[in-house]
Amino acid sequence: MNGLSNKILYGGDYNPEQWPRDVWEEDMRLFKLAGIDIATVNVFSWARNQPDEKTYRFEWLDDVMDLLHANGVRACLGTGTAAHPAWMARHHPDVLTVDSQGRKKKYGRRHNSCPNSPTFRLYSERMAERLAERYKDHPALLLWHVNNEMGWRCYCDNCERAFRAWLQERYGTLEALNSAWYTSFWGHTFYDWEEIVLPSQQSEHFNVSGHESTAFPAMSIDYDRFNSDSFLACYKLERDAIKSVIPDAIVTTNFQSNGTYKPLDYFKWAKELDIVALDSYPDNDMPMSQIAMRHDLMRGLKNGEPFLLMEQSPSQLNWKDVNPLKRPGVMRLWSYQAVARGAEAVMFFQLRRSAGAFEKFHGAVIDHAGHEHTRVFSECAELGRELQQLGDKLLGATTKSKVAIVFDWDNWWAIEHSSGPTKQLKYLRQIQRYYDAFYALNVQVDMIGTDTEVGDYALVIAPVLYMIKPGFAEKLETYTASGGTFVTTFFSGIVQENDLVSLGGYPGELRRLLGIWVEEIDPLFPDQTNSLVMNGNAGLAKGTYTCGLMCERLHMEGAETVAVYGSDFYAGMPAVTRNRFGKGEAWYISSDPEERFLSALFSELTASNMIVPVAQTPPGVEACARVKDGKRYLFLLNHNDRPSNVYVGPEPLRELLGGSEISGEASLPAHGIWILEDRNDAQGGD
Repeated sequence: MNGLSNKILYGGDYNPEQWPRDVWEEDMRLFKLAGIDIATVNVFSWARNQPDEKTYRFEWLDDVMDLLHANGVRACLGTGTAAHPAWMARHHPDVLTVDSQGRKKKYGRRHNSCPNSPTFRLYSERMAERLAERYKDHPALLLWHVNNEMGWRCYCDNCERAFRAWLQERYGTLEALNSAWYTSFWGHTFYDWEEIVLPSQQSEHFNVSGHESTAFPAMSIDYDRFNSDSFLACYKLERDAIKSVIPDAIVTTNFQSNGTYKPLDYFKWAKELDIVALDSYPDNDMPMSQIAMRHDLMRGLKNGEPFLLMEQSPSQLNWKDVNPLKRPGVMRLWSYQAVARGAEAVMFFQLRRSAGAFEKFHGAVIDHAGHEHTRVFSECAELGRELQQLGDKLLGATTKSKVAIVFDWDNWWAIEHSSGPTKQLKYLRQIQRYYDAFYALNVQVDMIGTDTEVGDYALVIAPVLYMIKPGFAEKLETYTASGGTFVTTFFSGIVQENDLVSLGGYPGELRRLLGIWVEEIDPLFPDQTNSLVMNGNAGLAKGTYTCGLMCERLHMEGAETVAVYGSDFYAGMPAVTRNRFGKGEAWYISSDPEERFLSALFSELTASNMIVPVAQTPPGVEACARVKDGKRYLFLLNHNDRPSNVYVGPEPLRELLGGSEISGEASLPAHGIWILEDRNDAQGGD
């Protein structure tokens, strides 16, 4: 992990500016008790560091950095630019964002800075450079944290001008833009770049549907790309300012919404980060497979490299309708789930609970009681001791996966900007359904982008691959012809990169690979279903499964039928197909099947590709593994509220957290974790 530490980092966000100096000293004592060795500081301190345009005051931060170093705590130094000062909004209103209805925001909250504001870019870059110059040689400094949970959507005049410049660079000519956007529709042809306005609720977006519903999806997709690029440009300004002073600085920013934040293309962003960092705040009822998928996505953003779990709550949140406590053991369990899937830091928001304002009831390691005699502190301290005990055993360990699921932000934007066939189709939900099938089988999955090399995977899944980017169909053909197994679904191969339909029959550029063509797409109402009737081909047993959401009428062009529809006027027509292509095969699932079908299909495909589960576990017990230096580390995580019996094999395996040897069938406690070191099998699993 870029040589950051000799152990899994442990700590979190620390806001000493909210507290008097004597509290800082007490915090250092408590940090030692809890095993805290890293603190993220200066995240929201712009106003304190810069009280006016010309004055900088870092003396308080000097004191914080010195105190951290004196107590053996490393600093993740924020640039403080996540909330601009009030004086900036007053004297330079161009810094304020404008919403999709054209309303200019006033000063307040955070994430309120326009990414294309000349003022914001000037002062944020200058602040990053000043901080780098001041702390470049400070012994506490470990890594840099630019801004905080970046991302928003702004529709101001600065953004509109920048959008036009972005489009000129992308398309070169108005003729190319008009063609890409299909502006002959509704007489939208542009003859001057200045005629182009941002797609918003004042222009192309329909007010009833907010950001998603639009008259010109291609324009709105380009705005999404532009907006993501705009924030990325702000990140790069600060990063480059730091690296101009400290060339070997390790710089990151924290990804929000559990890693599936729709406005920013994190695959594109990850290329510019030295290490990926995630904030994980699951919904109260979020299944554990959804958290697991997001951790796997973070690992996949940089081709399997470790990531930082930069924020999670030690206990409860404060910003949902109901904010329950994390039950005993759950914080530890979820922390190890992240480690099991590639995290090499476990960090919290926050280390000390705020005394006022919005986050005063957000959980923290140090509660309002202000001492160590609380349940949450005790649990945090125990986790700190365990991470110290683990040392560097897991640092640099890799995840061996033979299955990949394609995740693409452009495709996400394009599907949900589409005006049909159904608003019920949600990209993230479809990705999760296919991930869940492998999660239930304990088969490890890499989440990959369209740029990722796929040659080492035995099985590649691309649910609802609506948009085919240049060269991707050819990549999939080469992969399959070389012996790979490719699976895709309904509503795939429909459009090209600019949302123009690939004419000649769906699935467009995938037609040759899949050996089919799709004539019609029939969206079903939420209470409607059809069925998939299996004919016993391709190693799948005969049977009938429910399906819904969409059904497609397709025709065979070399593929074989695996299942047909059971009802409606297209009863008996192909519904699931397999096409032999070179040494491999390509599957097409033309509807949204029930979970039992996906389990049956992927049980067969993993077996036929000699992909074995990481372990056999009862329901509610998650299994995954990492490999390092010829050793395999098997993680077993019991998400159940009761003990679960797990068979770990006949040979005794050393359990790293407790130090005992475990073999045969043993009882894993409720919310318990085992990390089993396998001395004899460095591959295992997949």
